[in-house]
Amino acid sequence: LSRHFVLRNSRLETLAVFIVGLIQCRTVNLSHIASHFPAHAQHSSNYRRLQRFFQMIRLDQASVAQIVVAMLNLSRPKCLALDRTNWKVGRKDINILMLAIVTRRFRVPLLWTVLDRQGNSNTDQRIALMKRYLDLFGASSIELLMADREFIGGDWIEFLRKNNVAFAIRVKENQRVALSDGRLWALRTLLRKRRRSRSITTFEAFLPAASVPVLFAAKWIEGRKGAQGEWLVVMTNSQDAKSALRAYKGRWAIECLFGDAKTRGFNIEDTRMTASEKIDTLTAILTLAITWSYRCATKTMGMKAIKRKTHGRREKSWFRIGL
Repeated sequence: LSRHFVLRNSRLETLAVFIVGLIQCRTVNLSHIASHFPAHAQHSSNYRRLQRFFQMIRLDQASVAQIVVAMLNLSRPKCLALDRTNWKVGRKDINILMLAIVTRRFRVPLLWTVLDRQGNSNTDQRIALMKRYLDLFGASSIELLMADREFIGGDWIEFLRKNNVAFAIRVKENQRVALSDGRLWALRTLLRKRRRSRSITTFEAFLPAASVPVLFAAKWIEGRKGAQGEWLVVMTNSQDAKSALRAYKGRWAIECLFGDAKTRGFNIEDTRMTASEKIDTLTAILTLAITWSYRCATKTMGMKAIKRKTHGRREKSWFRIGL
């Protein structure tokens, strides 16, 4: 840690104790982690030491992102997922906009923004987050950026296109687009006469306020247990819209990441902290713990694959093995 963060020894020790305690306790609760200090100080003194750490220390996100890429050897172009997670502490909303790396094995936070309100992020916040990534790693490091239906808008798409960021973003069925003749249509209307089958439908259209058309790929998803199905519609600037639609299923990995950070792993919702600066520091430490877990998994498994159960799914995730 001393190679990446400019902190005095006592602060580095506190950071190391927090990471180890977080992994052993499976919670971010400061009272539990305070019992993991090696010295014989009173528990209340250790607890106050942790409180002062979060009051005084801010870990640089750029340094944390570079640690993630170095520890997991993720120098090749990678898929990114953009999403938002939120929970409540009393009446206070904790809302984090997160950009994560998702690979076949890993799902790790990379950069994030703690939003100052509940609800969706806006275009300026998304662009600012992506600019921080591009300043660190460049557009050539992105194989595909995946995002859900929240992350749309002409200005946002124009920014991604101008910076040569390949994307696959899901859109709602009622999204209005313009065809080459200039008329506005809802996607649901355009797809009404399409054959609802396993085949993928592709077409080109303009988003409102966008100067360049994007490709849309749509596939009908049957509902389960008699429920009505829906269209899965993805817009992309990739030349192969069908491949972008197939790759989009990897976006679900960031939802699994949120589960690892919460009830299936480190229980970040146990925190009583509400200040944005402290949540930022807590997320940085959580990222280091998740990265360490994946590093342990790769050391443990090597080139071996995780066994599959009879239903076809893996018996454990890479995160669970590393943890």
